[in-house]
Amino acid sequence: MLKLRNTTLNLIELLVQQGILDKGKAEQMIHQAEQKAAAEAKAEARLEAEQSAGGSVKPEGKDAASGKGEKGTVRVTYVPDFVKDEIRAEVRKELKDEVVKEVKANAKQEKWGVPAALPDWVNRFKLFGDFMARSESQFFGGSNRPNTYFNWPAINAAGGITQLGDPYRNTTNDFNLWRLRMRLGLEAKITDELQAQIRLSTSNQYSPISTNQVMGQYGTGYQVQLDRAFLQYDYLDDKGQDWLTLWAGRMANPWFSTDNTFDPDLNFEGFSGTFRFPFGHDYNPEVIAYHVVSTAGRQQFNWGYTKPNEAYLTLGAFPLEQDTLFGASKYLWAAQGGMDYLFNRNNRFKIGVAYYDYNNTQARRDPLGSTKYDWTAPRFFTQGNSLARISNDLNSSTEPRLVGLASKFEIFDVTATYDYTGFYPHHVMLIGSYSHNFGFDQQQIYNTLGENLQPRTNAFEARFEVGEPNIQQFGDWNVWLAYKYLEADSVLDAFTDSNFHAYGGTNAKGWELAGNYAIANNTWLGLNWLSSSVISGPTYNVNTLLIDLNARF
Repeated sequence: MLKLRNTTLNLIELLVQQGILDKGKAEQMIHQAEQKAAAEAKAEARLEAEQSAGGSVKPEGKDAASGKGEKGTVRVTYVPDFVKDEIRAEVRKELKDEVVKEVKANAKQEKWGVPAALPDWVNRFKLFGDFMARSESQFFGGSNRPNTYFNWPAINAAGGITQLGDPYRNTTNDFNLWRLRMRLGLEAKITDELQAQIRLSTSNQYSPISTNQVMGQYGTGYQVQLDRAFLQYDYLDDKGQDWLTLWAGRMANPWFSTDNTFDPDLNFEGFSGTFRFPFGHDYNPEVIAYHVVSTAGRQQFNWGYTKPNEAYLTLGAFPLEQDTLFGASKYLWAAQGGMDYLFNRNNRFKIGVAYYDYNNTQARRDPLGSTKYDWTAPRFFTQGNSLARISNDLNSSTEPRLVGLASKFEIFDVTATYDYTGFYPHHVMLIGSYSHNFGFDQQQIYNTLGENLQPRTNAFEARFEVGEPNIQQFGDWNVWLAYKYLEADSVLDAFTDSNFHAYGGTNAKGWELAGNYAIANNTWLGLNWLSSSVISGPTYNVNTLLIDLNARF
């Protein structure tokens, strides 16, 4: 009996621990059982006493009532049916929700019914994309003077100043544009470590820093370009540590950087790899997840490809222009090292020190009457970088047919951020970057190109941001304030922020105030106000207002 009692009590206790039986109900059942056992013990003691005296006691129950009991009858205690029914109902009620929940979870995880109906390759592909509609307004300063800044990209394309009806940029007449951008990508999982990705995008011009289509093209259809196409390999050890990522093809920006150095729409062609070395405290996945930040809804900052508590090294080789005629292709060779450190759970500090070496991008003067070095002219540039004449034709001294970059570009860059998540899900972030062009050589420029230029080779950005960095659910928001400063030859004007200073580029400074608010899941409105002025040269002030409707799928 003692063994049976202990077994019963242990069973009831186990049911309570598993959440199947309510603790109060269990205590009530035990109390009732103890009272009943005590009563039965007294009855059994009385029965034994009377049997010892030669008497008999009729058993309780139906037989006792009819007088059919027999001397020495052994009574077996039983649980009444209404008690059994009550226990069954209680257990059934507690188990039902748990069982249904577990079955649904298993069905979702194991995709019951889907793998058998679809071929295996279907599960290895994933579609993704995003959409943006934009109102862009440019408001030029009242003190700006017309016909002060040449539109050099258009002059180069036309073959000289005289080939354009108006060779100057608009710096005085306000205007508004409606734009849209649609991007659709496909990700294919080849093996557990290897994947491929392609992405198509709209574009009204094949610009490396903008895929926005200007509306009002009823006479023609929209242009579509292959925006990305790459292979990605990840090496993970048995513990899930991602030690290495390699890319080949046309890929996303692999660098930890601000938009002072690289516009967020810029992709890279070539080969790149990021090596990671874990250190410090090994936080659980939930804590790490608080600090994993994407670029969705954040137009001007790229986190790179690391997670907290990793040192890293990123290397890259990217052809900018391939040349088979003169054997003088243009390349970008780059390296960045740094650390991503999480401390006290809510504090993340990341720093990256980079060197971007652009080869064969400096202009060279043609021999008299020759076009030998026309290839040194950039295929794409915006405004701000110091320019020098390439062409050496008749009258080219006063009306150059072709110009190129006066300086070499060997850019040293430091980028850092501090991310505080003590108000999670809201983040408080400080972001900063500093760039210096070591490729600028005043004497070399004068000797080879005849241009006497002053060194203007520094750029920096400081930004303060509050809110959810990942805009995903209704009500998510973020706001930021930034100050930007880019001297003329600090960074390559072809790759810097395309929205700042009307047409993008360098030789500009100013403020940016922006924010996003999610009006539905994965759908948000963005508002961006940029106010800038020229650093050196004739007065050139401009304010830009961007109003965006974004959706991601």
